[in-house]
Amino acid sequence: MNQQIEVVQLSRILNITNSLEREQYITQLIESGAKIILVDCQDVSFMDSSALGALVLAFKTLRAADTRLVLCSINEQIRILFELTGMDNVFEIFSNEDEFNQSLLSKK
Repeated sequence: MNQQIEVVQLSRILNITNSLEREQYITQLIESGAKIILVDCQDVSFMDSSALGALVLAFKTLRAADTRLVLCSINEQIRILFELTGMDNVFEIFSNEDEFNQSLLSKK
C-alpha cells in the first residue's frame, strides 16, 4: 500500500487572519495528488473557532477529493475545543507523528 503522505506543520496562533492562506495551501495539496494529509499541530499555541471552521472545510474538501486529513500533536486547549464542538469524533487525532506512522504500518 503505497500512499502519498504530506505533512503540514502548523505553528503559532491559528485564527481568521491566516485561514485564507491555509485554504490555498489545501488546494495545492489536492493538486499534488496526496492521499493523506497529516496536520502536525505541535507548534500551535492557540486555535480559535474560525481556524476550526477552516479545518472542517479543509476536511470536507479533501474528503471529496478522496484524501484523508488527520491531525497529530494537539495541545490541551485545542483538544478541549475539539471535544466541546464534537470535532474529536470527526477528525482522526494521533498523539504524535510516530503514533500515526504506527497506525499506517499496522494496516499494511
